[in-house]
Amino acid sequence: MFSRVLLCQQRGGAEVFYYMKMLIGLLVAMPTLVMAATPEVRVVRCPDGGVQPQAAVDSLGKVHLIYLKGEDGRSDVFYVTSADGGRTWGKALRVNSQAGAAIATGTVRGAHLAIGKGDRVHVAWMGSSVALPKAVGDGTPMLYARMNDAGDGFEAQRNLITAAAGLDGGGSVAADGAGNVYVAWHAPMPGMRGEENRRVWLAVSKDEGKRFAAETAMLTDATGACGCCGMRLGVDGDGRLMAIYRAANAETRDIYLLEPAAGGGGYSAAKVESFATKVCPMSTASFARSGERMLGAWETGGQVSFAAIDPRTKGFGTPVAAAGKGNNRKHPSLAINKDGEVLFAWDEGTAWKRGGTVHWQVYDRSLKPVAGAAGMERGLVAWSLPTAVATGDGGFLIVY
Repeated sequence: MFSRVLLCQQRGGAEVFYYMKMLIGLLVAMPTLVMAATPEVRVVRCPDGGVQPQAAVDSLGKVHLIYLKGEDGRSDVFYVTSADGGRTWGKALRVNSQAGAAIATGTVRGAHLAIGKGDRVHVAWMGSSVALPKAVGDGTPMLYARMNDAGDGFEAQRNLITAAAGLDGGGSVAADGAGNVYVAWHAPMPGMRGEENRRVWLAVSKDEGKRFAAETAMLTDATGACGCCGMRLGVDGDGRLMAIYRAANAETRDIYLLEPAAGGGGYSAAKVESFATKVCPMSTASFARSGERMLGAWETGGQVSFAAIDPRTKGFGTPVAAAGKGNNRKHPSLAINKDGEVLFAWDEGTAWKRGGTVHWQVYDRSLKPVAGAAGMERGLVAWSLPTAVATGDGGFLIVY
């Protein structure tokens, strides 16, 4: 365009004026064109052939990733980082101090990752049948390990279950910038059996994971908890701990949001979505936060949905379901970029010992789907799932 304007200077003032007007119009439109551009979504396979990746981004924009590798029932947890948005990965470190201490079977029992004070990494996972130390009564342990002070390895794994044994569907971990670390799981009340008697249990550390207090029930109401379903913890911008879990009774498997009770003192449960079934769907959930904004996602009846935490009520707002008809949508993951855009990822077509496909959709700040900003990737292997994070350049990364 610039060369054409220069050429027109030799042909007369009217033509020069015409092309200059075109050029100015383009320059004025440029900000609109830039703002309308959709963020890049980079989709990569989990390093080293791993499964069940879980990712988080630290304060400097570095991507932290954990994944499982090994036998289904006796896996290891590995940790890698990327300083270039998932294009390359550093050397892998094994998280578990005992070989084969994790379990990949079922997709809901894998390791979870949180980044806390000083960007310290915290990992928690359901122990395998050989994992030590055992929980009380020789039960399955809820294991935890944190990055050491030098940042070059992980401290020895520890079991956090002191009374509430009966772990089955895995657990979750969350951390904040004040040094608090939270690990949760669901299990029956001590001495009781049955899904209707399960509770969500919480162990809290106030010193970056050095010591944990004995677990307590987050909720005393008898909602039950679906034994083989995963759950998820998250901390909002005000430092409030939240949890998504699936309840259980003789007729339903409803999704609930646990949040601090009004006025302090314990937690309250709000039903998010009803699900009339007697069968465990082996589902997972997720949270994503950017600044003061927080979103949560879950799966019900073969469909995945997400919602924002309402700043007034502190509960979920109107749910947004993935568009169209899918093939058994499961394992949702969320990310929010620096512009407030949201990436929603999930998988389809998976089953016991069977992989499927990864799908995603980008939404604008108002949670409306962005036209043309959706995709699908084949090759999701058995027992795996997608994890999504926002990268420093405003784009998104999905690892599967």
